Amino acid sequence: MFNSHEMFTPLEMANSFESHFASIVEFDPSHNICCVYDEKLPKMDVFKDILEFMKRLPIQKALTNQHSDFRSHIAHFWKNATYDEESDVITSSRMVKGCMLRMGYTGPLNNANYLKACFTKPYKFFIHSVVHALSHKKGGYDVMKDYQMCMVTALVLNKKYNFLRIVFHYMKENITFKSRSWMYPRFVQMMLDHAYPDLVKDEDNDLLALNHMDNETLIILSKYHKHWPEPKTKIEFFGFIKDADYEDPDHVNHLKWRNDEEMKEKSAADELTKLA
Repeated sequence: MFNSHEMFTPLEMANSFESHFASIVEFDPSHNICCVYDEKLPKMDVFKDILEFMKRLPIQKALTNQHSDFRSHIAHFWKNATYDEESDVITSSRMVKGCMLRMGYTGPLNNANYLKACFTKPYKFFIHSVVHALSHKKGGYDVMKDYQMCMVTALVLNKKYNFLRIVFHYMKENITFKSRSWMYPRFVQMMLDHAYPDLVKDEDNDLLALNHMDNETLIILSKYHKHWPEPKTKIEFFGFIKDADYEDPDHVNHLKWRNDEEMKEKSAADELTKLA
């Protein structure tokens, strides 16, 4: 649980913001941003095949809600917040790697981080959306860290997964290490607006601008680097992407990335060979 004491009279907000923002604060306008599903954007045609799946995601609001954020609110929260619980989420690395292979990952399999550029465009769009919305730190958006790979795997395989626990874990870490980072400003503002619906909001002078996804983002996202060219192998959709009724293939042990029927496919043998 997060708490922020004696919160939010107008005078307190002003004083808190003035004193906190006067110090050096790390803020990345590309952190905790939203993706878009607007098929009218010229470049969205490249990614449209995966949109139906993304509109079904249980975390769709976290990915797409362009909530208005206010500097003074975020500053006051991070100055006064405390945390009183710690939990971890554990998943199987073999299951995650198997899922990444099914998604057509072409990079080194045993690296700690997986490159976004080693996936075909639809998966690249999906991963980009998850990383930008849910990453705990600024920068490094071209790679998936281990917990982000777990998030992607859970969504693709329709697994139950405590996304909120991961977000709170890194928010707690931000407090414990006394960081000067305004982490997860959009999520913080959502919580504040839910808990304190009458907060004073100055939309003319206090808005915190985030660089949400737009057509320029899609143009960049559709390109590949000469050192990491676009994967040529056609990858079929599977799991929850392909079937809205798809069930978690291993909800007990979390070791399998395929159900019994899917294990009969030739590509399953290829994956097992690469994982051996």
